[in-house]
Amino acid sequence: MTTRIHLYDCTLRDGQQMQGVDWGVADKIAIARALDAFGIDTIEGGWPGANPIDDAFFASPPPLRHARLAAFGMTRRAGRSAANDPGLAAVFAARTPIITLVGKTWDYHAEVALGVTLEENLAMIAESVAEAKRRATTVMFDAEHFFDGFKRNRDYALAAIRAAHEAGAEWIVLCDTNGGTLPHEVEEIVREVTRLIPGERLGFHGHDDTGNGVANSLAAVRAGCRMVQGTINGIGERCGNANLVSIIPTLMLKMGYTTGVSEEQLRGLTKLSRLIDERLNRAPARGAPYVGESAFAHKGGLHVSAVARDPATYEHIAPERVGNHRVIVVSDQAGRSNILARLREAGIEIDPEDARVKRILDEVKAREFAGYAYDGAEASFELLARRVLGTVPEYFRLESFRTLVERRHESEEPLSEATLKLIVKGERVLTVAEGNGPVNALDAALRKALEPHYPEVRALRLVDYKVRILTPDQATAATTRVMIESEGPDQARWSTVGVSGNVIEASFGALADAVTYLLLREGVAA
Repeated sequence: MTTRIHLYDCTLRDGQQMQGVDWGVADKIAIARALDAFGIDTIEGGWPGANPIDDAFFASPPPLRHARLAAFGMTRRAGRSAANDPGLAAVFAARTPIITLVGKTWDYHAEVALGVTLEENLAMIAESVAEAKRRATTVMFDAEHFFDGFKRNRDYALAAIRAAHEAGAEWIVLCDTNGGTLPHEVEEIVREVTRLIPGERLGFHGHDDTGNGVANSLAAVRAGCRMVQGTINGIGERCGNANLVSIIPTLMLKMGYTTGVSEEQLRGLTKLSRLIDERLNRAPARGAPYVGESAFAHKGGLHVSAVARDPATYEHIAPERVGNHRVIVVSDQAGRSNILARLREAGIEIDPEDARVKRILDEVKAREFAGYAYDGAEASFELLARRVLGTVPEYFRLESFRTLVERRHESEEPLSEATLKLIVKGERVLTVAEGNGPVNALDAALRKALEPHYPEVRALRLVDYKVRILTPDQATAATTRVMIESEGPDQARWSTVGVSGNVIEASFGALADAVTYLLLREGVAA
């Protein structure tokens, strides 16, 4: 029987500590759904009471099928009872099945940062955990700066986690909070801790300040920890958190452990990684282990020939196991299998030898060279493929559009107006609409033109809009990529993409694809 490792994701809280990350409620909901579908055991949703976005998320969290939601907080303040602490009250009010509390385990921090006696800090830990036990199914204790504290005062660091353990915490999580511990130290210290607390009750939370976040997590598991905490793509403050995208496949494919992620779900790893990058509006790291575009790329000469004969000798795993694909840089066949896989995912059955497969591949390559990104815009990819195959009805055809932004007085908001000319079912339609900005005005004009012919458009809801500058060296003349996330009547969501040197034109391309995809999936005839 293989050993089970519990996966705890803190992308929604620790990940948000990274510079430039500012999740909105819609982002947090979408990410939580993706983590749940992937098979993560516990999703740390945030810190209730810390900010309005976390409060809104916990007020209406998404339904989860596999994962359990955790609310994060800290132990009670000095001089307060655990039942009468405002910070804990906010955490308890979230009513999550799991509560994760962080507390000081380094004597220096207890005395200097908190300004309390060592005995009072132990009481704060024990009483907070005990009160949380009365409010939640599972309580976890994050032992902050545990490894630094252990090195300087071993007995006190152990006393702190013993206090949490004896108060009823199901998991004691040993935190390398500043990321300064090395793998051999982690392994030695964890082995010593397992003499006090069983490994099946121990977790590890690592940061990447020495580049050892993943290695430290694996060392902790080797030493006995049965939970790993981390973030997708390793995002987090300073140098980031331990990267679950590298940890999970290594645990499963290299070390023989099982997780809540099935082999089939593991095939969604690359997609999950890129979803986070799209939410951050940044390019995926090409050299990222397992999921990067270059992770299974081969270039030139004898190497390529050898890969063609026996790829297993040149690749540490089959790329399909993590949802990635092999790239032969010098071959016209590069990406063909990936295109076929994506067609199957879209429900499009086609003979692999059909000449149109190469036409789709060539079209994707040309468009991605121009700046399109179809990994995060599955709906636009499906429409592109179906257009090559001739299976997308012409619901409407654009003749022209014009947008106007006018500001009359400094005290007034700018007025945005869009004029749109379409051919719909052979009829020329002209509409004018106003909106909160030119893109919103275009959206309103498009709906106004289509709803009399296609009432299904009323059910379409745009839930997110992102713009990425592709050529920053061109300043205000830069090429832009627009990603739009939409939701249909059954709450299914899809993303579409548009690219242009004009952000309004790029936006209209993504809008038009969003509407077309809705009508296609609803089975509407043109």
